[in-house]
Amino acid sequence: MAATPRNKWLALALLSAVQFMVVLDIAVVNVALPSIKVDLGFSEQNLQWVISAYALVFGGFLLLGGRAADVLGRRRVFAVGLVAFTVASLVAGLAWSESSLIAARAFQGLGAAIISPAALSMVSTTFTEGRERNIALGVWGAVGGFGAAAGVLLGGVFTELLSWSWIFFVNVPVGATALVLTPFLLSESRDAGVRSFDVPGAVLVTGGLSALVYAITQAGDVGWLAGRTVGTFAAAVVLLAGFVVWERRHAEPLMRLGIFRIRTVAGANVAGFILGTALFSMFLMLTLYMQNVLGYSPLQAGVAYLAVAGSAIVWSAVAAQLVTRLGVKPVLVVGMASLTAGLVYFTQIDVHGSYVADLLPGFLLVAVGIGFAFVPISIAALAGVEARESGLASGLINTSQQIGGALGIAALSTIATSRTSHALDAGTPLHNALVHGFTGAFVAGVGIAAIGVLAALALIRRSELEQAAAPQLDVEPALEAAA
Repeated sequence: MAATPRNKWLALALLSAVQFMVVLDIAVVNVALPSIKVDLGFSEQNLQWVISAYALVFGGFLLLGGRAADVLGRRRVFAVGLVAFTVASLVAGLAWSESSLIAARAFQGLGAAIISPAALSMVSTTFTEGRERNIALGVWGAVGGFGAAAGVLLGGVFTELLSWSWIFFVNVPVGATALVLTPFLLSESRDAGVRSFDVPGAVLVTGGLSALVYAITQAGDVGWLAGRTVGTFAAAVVLLAGFVVWERRHAEPLMRLGIFRIRTVAGANVAGFILGTALFSMFLMLTLYMQNVLGYSPLQAGVAYLAVAGSAIVWSAVAAQLVTRLGVKPVLVVGMASLTAGLVYFTQIDVHGSYVADLLPGFLLVAVGIGFAFVPISIAALAGVEARESGLASGLINTSQQIGGALGIAALSTIATSRTSHALDAGTPLHNALVHGFTGAFVAGVGIAAIGVLAALALIRRSELEQAAAPQLDVEPALEAAA
């Protein structure tokens, strides 16, 4: 397919729609968990795996998925991921037991780990670095932010009006349509310079990241200092350290470690990690607050997020324009600061709170944060990266956000649960104890988000962004395109 301007934007529309579907599935199950528990007879201990199985495989395989796209062909790998994700979504909707749903969610995570870096890599290689790519990545960032907010909104709507199965069934027509359109709208590209695939590196990094996410997700249940948690963290450290040593010695490494010498890329990954940590844990805490304290139904809890989802679209469009005019750094700083302010507001939630007084102002601040953070992070994560490594850079930023989200949910849930238990032991009524736990989690979230502001100020380099946007004289010849 010829890369005409019209075809480029149609390709972006397709890639963005698929990314929306993938991001949606990170948060969409939160509101549906009580219904899933009743219908499939989940134990309290195993219910968390409806979320954790997806996060574990998604986070563990992202780097492998990104590099596979560079080496094997981005369009080809993207299509394989679409098939895996769509089939897994259908099986998840038809799940008949605990094990069948958990297995389907893990397979969904594998599909997502293949899709996301391949899709972002194709956005990067389709559009010329500078204003054109900034606009495209602005759309991509807006879709990511909106998908995160829309997940909790649509989860409540589908669960109450249809059934929890529809949070998975909705992916099937989207995935099937995208698969049909892929050969017509997307061009194939790959890094033709690679002669061998780094299998040991792939095994080490996938095992290390999977062990890391597993340790994080289990820490909230068995304790951060429990033998199983410490042992799994130690295994993750050993595997990831082995990966670094191996990559330094391999002639064609899975991940060229020199990519982190680009300070802006490193800063984007730090900011993405912190954004994931603060944002996904915040959505979980607020969903529990609305349902367990304020007594909202799944539908009411979902609709409550409409203020976030709707406003995030508007602010993402504004951010995409401002990034081109003012640069990545000031927009990202405003975004992280606004997210921090929203979390500060949620520290005052009350047991007798109302939507207008206790939630809406914070939601509006968070919406600005989503729009003004996701867009510049998406741009900075690929600044100055050669086309042949776009899949690697895409896998990195997705990994940072996913592992950040897993850590945030585990850590802040632990804080909330611990404070709630202590309050109950002291004779505090249940709803008051729950609010005590949630506010403690939000205070921790404020500290995490504030670090994101500092990271944006210290690590994002305007000079690197300007240099990356300038016309390149030494063009990498290894990129091949086929109709």
